[in-house]
Amino acid sequence: MEILQVVAQSFLSIAVLFFLARIEGKCSISQLTMFDYINSITIGSIAAELATNLEDWPKPLTAMLIYGLVTALIGWLRCKWLPLRRFVNGKPTILLENGLILKDNLLKVKLDINEFLTQCRVAGYFDLDQLKCVIMETNGLISFLPKAQQRPATPKDLSLEPDEESLFVSLIFDGRLLRLPLENFGKNEQWLYEKLHAAGIGQISEVFLACCDESGNFRAYRIPKAGQGQKNVFE
Repeated sequence: MEILQVVAQSFLSIAVLFFLARIEGKCSISQLTMFDYINSITIGSIAAELATNLEDWPKPLTAMLIYGLVTALIGWLRCKWLPLRRFVNGKPTILLENGLILKDNLLKVKLDINEFLTQCRVAGYFDLDQLKCVIMETNGLISFLPKAQQRPATPKDLSLEPDEESLFVSLIFDGRLLRLPLENFGKNEQWLYEKLHAAGIGQISEVFLACCDESGNFRAYRIPKAGQGQKNVFE
């Protein structure tokens, strides 16, 4: 009986975690502030207790909901009220500016000079003279602003005017036709079959992925045959 109760409460904790994750919004681990990170760990710990506390499970459930809802509320208020956002998130910290490494700011963010140089090398900057400014963002990531002479050339620098690109949208996935995206593009199945035949593909069932962008660029990838492409070149 206790095992069944653990199973039921485990599903309950998963459901509550899913609910809280949805209301807190989409955010990757690298985008979490310290406040969000600590709350996530706390909510996870309470969820584990909810799954195994057989005698007094309403208490961790209540605490879990309170933590999640308060975190979501603070996240919403941060979007509306700048002073709160600065208080909770903090402010970006300049680590290097105009050739000067700001030692006090490195100490403030608990980053030693060796780790700072490592982060620069990982970003592709082995010579600090290539950089105009380096900033640690509020989520702990480091942003690099290269000097004008060191940044990659852009089409504008070369007086070029390339065509605008658009997103590719899936039309066929794993042998199944996705009708709604096809209709949104203003195309029909006849057009799709013509594109497949031009690519040397006879049937939709042969296609693993087919996609198209707003400019009409079409891509189609076959479903591999049994045993095809199984060799691992990295072995």
